Amino acid sequence: MRRLALAALLLAATASSALTAPRVVASIMPIHSLVAGVMQGVGEPELLLSGQNSEHTAALTPRQLESLIAADLVFMVGAGLETKLVQLDGSEAVGGRHFTALATAPGVTTLPIRAGGTWEAHDHDHEAGNSGGEADHDHGIAASFDPHVWLDPANAKAMVAAIAHDLAAADPAHAAAYSANATAMESQLDGLKASLAARLAPVQDRPFIVFHDAYHYFEQAFDLSGVGSISNIAGTAASAQRLKEITQRIRYTDARCIFREPQFPERAVTAISADAGIKVGVLDPLGATLAPGPQAYASLLDGLADNLIACLGP
Repeated sequence: MRRLALAALLLAATASSALTAPRVVASIMPIHSLVAGVMQGVGEPELLLSGQNSEHTAALTPRQLESLIAADLVFMVGAGLETKLVQLDGSEAVGGRHFTALATAPGVTTLPIRAGGTWEAHDHDHEAGNSGGEADHDHGIAASFDPHVWLDPANAKAMVAAIAHDLAAADPAHAAAYSANATAMESQLDGLKASLAARLAPVQDRPFIVFHDAYHYFEQAFDLSGVGSISNIAGTAASAQRLKEITQRIRYTDARCIFREPQFPERAVTAISADAGIKVGVLDPLGATLAPGPQAYASLLDGLADNLIACLGP
């Protein structure tokens, strides 16, 4: 009986905690995972965008708009990434509500937007194999930096701290829980980065092509050799000239693999692969097939490493 009574008390306490937790919405799977980790034991955030479509072009349904209006906090990457959500920030459509843009959180390191579809370490426009491309001045992202910041675990740590800060300000009763969860997550993210670095070390010097330029942070964090993208940073359709440049780039760099993404059509990747005789892999920066929750972020980065190693390996 005493065990049953204790279990009932614990269940009641959990239910009470969930009822009093703030209503929180997170834009994309990686951000949702970080928020879910900070909120663990207190409440669960709602995932706004599933990742089945590109975050750059995903539209919002009436139900999603209702969720934004009803939320106490909304976390997004910002910096032009979630185009429709950024347009709604502070608008009358969401009651003038402002969202938290984690791309500009304290401690987040940003990288410049790379021009064209073929990149070099230095002055790429004067290197062989690159004519600049049509995307040099039309990258399709309303930001002065690459917004795919979550793909560096060091940036994820900074975002976790910002998430915990905002949650504690909105919900002081659970501030200690948010802080403890954030501290634990920061340690886990350090371990994740060390593990990924060791796993990816054997393929660091092997060049590859991606579908759209979403992996700058991952490449820099783990010293990888990405050498070009079919599409620009926003995933817009590539011209025939761009496809020709990428095919030439594959031959010039002896790239080992070209990666498609589940959020975009495969036609361009298939055509280039057939023309250049290069292996095809899959990279997903959003984790479209992952189950939402605190573990999804680590699973996302582990999946990127798995697929890179599988395609670039011996």
